[in-house]
Amino acid sequence: MKHYLLSVMQPVGEPPEPEVLEGIMHNLEVFHAELKEAGAWVFAGGLHAPETATVLRADKGDVLITDGPYTESKEYLGGICLIKAPDLDAALEWGRKATVATTLPIEVRPFMGEAEG
Repeated sequence: MKHYLLSVMQPVGEPPEPEVLEGIMHNLEVFHAELKEAGAWVFAGGLHAPETATVLRADKGDVLITDGPYTESKEYLGGICLIKAPDLDAALEWGRKATVATTLPIEVRPFMGEAEG
């Protein structure tokens, strides 16, 4: 099976109201349970907002450390889900379920160097 990354694209701004977020979290738990039952689950987790990031850059034999996000954007990587799927079509179906559960855009991307199937 090939591995795919499902990236949750979080818009910048205030999070949903608590009662809305509670429903989303429930839907996400159901989605994760379905992944596990199907044997497609590898890992999933949410990320803190970009302002909590630290960026490291190689520079003339040294490493520069900068607080904050690498770039300014209207959306950011809010979480990831690493799955196993036999092919892109199956991964896209999991992505469809993820976007319904989270109400957010989901980017589906295969890992390099892995053969299909």
